Amino acid sequence: MIDQLKKKPLFNPNGDIETNDRRMIGGNTTNLNDFNNMKYTWASDWYRHAMNNFWIPEEVSLLTDVKDYTSLLPAERNAYDRILSFLVFLDSLQTANLPFIAEYITANEINLCLTIQAFQEAIHSQSYSYMLDTICEPQQRNDILYLWRNDKVLLERNTFIGDLYNEFHVDKSPYSLMKTIMANYILEGIYFYSGFMFFYNLGRNGKMPGTAQTIRYINRDENTHLWLFRNIINEIRKEEPELFTEDKIAVYKEMIKEGCEQEIRWGCYAIGDEIEGLTKGMVTDYIKYLGNLRSEALGFGPIYEDFKAEPKSMSWVSQYSNANMIKTDFFEARSTAYAKSSALIDDL
Repeated sequence: MIDQLKKKPLFNPNGDIETNDRRMIGGNTTNLNDFNNMKYTWASDWYRHAMNNFWIPEEVSLLTDVKDYTSLLPAERNAYDRILSFLVFLDSLQTANLPFIAEYITANEINLCLTIQAFQEAIHSQSYSYMLDTICEPQQRNDILYLWRNDKVLLERNTFIGDLYNEFHVDKSPYSLMKTIMANYILEGIYFYSGFMFFYNLGRNGKMPGTAQTIRYINRDENTHLWLFRNIINEIRKEEPELFTEDKIAVYKEMIKEGCEQEIRWGCYAIGDEIEGLTKGMVTDYIKYLGNLRSEALGFGPIYEDFKAEPKSMSWVSQYSNANMIKTDFFEARSTAYAKSSALIDDL
């Protein structure tokens, strides 16, 4: 394996054409978008699923949310503002980082998928701005957007994530890229979820229905992103087994655990014990369950004992986030068959 990866050339007439010669990283790509000859054939299904999931934030009415926001209890309002600020940061970071990762991915069908993902992350950022523009005054909106710069806990949270991504900007080794890809997998599969569960909890308490519905759209996209990165990791494992020696797998597994611990601390801080329907214990149990789910999906084994099944106290989360449900909406008396195609199931 090469010591340092180089950006793939934009124009490369001498690139490999035969599918068997192509590689996820360190390959010799022509950059030609050939939809009929893909080495990673699963990418075609992913691409079409993602294209069919297109939506825009303004499709969701926030009229009820405007009234609800002013009447939220202080603990609910604080959690709403903090979590929204965190989610804006995550999706903004993803929008910026995915094209950078793509410069070192030499499988063009995967870069097509990453391009769609980056676009969807931009839509997510737009949706959060739409929510804030609708329910807040301009100054309050800006305060929430940049809350992470003044909130010590949130700044530490974002610094942890940003440092993981910045590492590859300095060290272009395949191992460093693999850790960046793992960080992306953790972000998509764990970091979003305490935020999502908070908004779903508001929805089941009859509050902020437009916000909860928007989060369902976003959740559907994030499930496909998670599925994409799991497959990328599995393909690299086949092609570059030296990146998956016991010691390196131990590092990846520890990254998942640290991601869980970070999310538990953040979730307990942002949500606390004063919100109806959620407690620190429920947040902790659910994140540990997710950590096991994500680790075992990669064949790394569980991280936490006794958290191998979804906690019964949190079974409602999967009901609210199921994008394939076709029945009366929990929040609005209309069909939830908004998916233009069925969503990839989050079975990771």
